[in-house]
Amino acid sequence: MDYIISIIPQMLMGTVDTLRLFFITIVLAIPLGILLAFCRVSSFKLLRDVVAAYVYVLRGTPLMLQLLFVYFGLPFIPVIGIRLDDFPAAVLAFVLNYGAYFCEIFRAGIQAIPKGQYEAAKTLGMNYVQTMKRIILPQVFKIILPPVSNETITLVKDTSLIYVLAMNDLLRTTRNLVQRDFNIMPFVVAAVFYLVMSMILTYGFNKLEKHFARWD
Repeated sequence: MDYIISIIPQMLMGTVDTLRLFFITIVLAIPLGILLAFCRVSSFKLLRDVVAAYVYVLRGTPLMLQLLFVYFGLPFIPVIGIRLDDFPAAVLAFVLNYGAYFCEIFRAGIQAIPKGQYEAAKTLGMNYVQTMKRIILPQVFKIILPPVSNETITLVKDTSLIYVLAMNDLLRTTRNLVQRDFNIMPFVVAAVFYLVMSMILTYGFNKLEKHFARWD
């Protein structure tokens, strides 16, 4: 127990980078996903095809590969030639990746709304923006809560991938402690940390689902 208490401060410091990446990704990826979802259901075929290709590539390749490409590959692309530090590179890779997943979640939610509701809103004199804001999106948010909850919890665990960029996140800090002390207890403590974060998110989303269920 004394050993666990002694390593907790270091692991909490590692958790800071984990949580920082998590919150920045959520704040940026969800709006990106909504924007891409509207592009996916737009009437412009070229726009739909471009976004569909983006989603296919980002969902069809490993997130770790995307991390390595953004960090090591971007400097060698002639048109771009940008070298990002480890944390901005991680943020960019995570936002692009999760933006693609959230895009498909929101697209499915939008297309789940019966077309009759669009027509009813039009007969009431609402334009497209008003229809989306007042009629469609409130229903979409209720529909997509479970899959968004799953992706958000997955994001917590995926943040551990940034150890490949030598960032001192929770997992890298844990591995360093294990190698230093020849003790596997930091792995157990790290598992508890991830479980607690997942539990908090699960509790929050359950509350949101109950809130929206009142309108059934």
